[in-house]
Amino acid sequence: MFTGLVEEVGTVTRLERRGESAHLAVRARTVLEGTAVGDSVAVNGACLTVVSLSGDGFVVDAMPETLGHTTLGKASAGTRVNLERSLALGGRLGGHLVLGHVDAVAAVVSVKPEGIAWRIAMTLPEEIRACVAPKGSIAVDGISLTVIDVDDTSFSVGIIPHTLKETTLGSVRPGMEVNLEADVLARYVVRTVQSLRDGGGAGAAGAPAAPAGGLTEDFLREQGFI
Repeated sequence: MFTGLVEEVGTVTRLERRGESAHLAVRARTVLEGTAVGDSVAVNGACLTVVSLSGDGFVVDAMPETLGHTTLGKASAGTRVNLERSLALGGRLGGHLVLGHVDAVAAVVSVKPEGIAWRIAMTLPEEIRACVAPKGSIAVDGISLTVIDVDDTSFSVGIIPHTLKETTLGSVRPGMEVNLEADVLARYVVRTVQSLRDGGGAGAAGAPAAPAGGLTEDFLREQGFI
């Protein structure tokens, strides 16, 4: 579990392909503190397991799923990546709950100055469209951000100077690809509503079973929603 607050920007030193998988070596400093082999580190928003450590970096394994569904499959020596150690129990949750499970890859559409900040617009992949809402949370390359606005094909976020300086978003340009993770709470709400709407059987533990006719106004009234 992560917070989406990037601790440092590291640099990929090697992507060693091994069949359909790969070893990814990253130069870092801050995230090495207290990290042991077997721990998780978010690399551009993808939760990966540390398999070896050195004085100036760490190595993670990347499976085919990771390489094929995140931007890490296109990484090479010199690629800058956002890094965050997993959240310590009892630590501050300054961003939002981020799992490190990338849902989709989006393309940057535009980057425009807006006051002290930048507004960055990105394409909105269909698979997470229902989970993205104005003022809601989204992780972009592992960074916890607030959605400004959204339509059927794109959404935008605002980036303050601190975030621009301390993450890879300071160098983002139109056409570049980024990893997206939808808010986990939104994801489960959407899944539950879809199940109820489709009459998909019993709900989660403690939740009412889906009505035989799907999600109806009568059902919502019976459950106290209206």
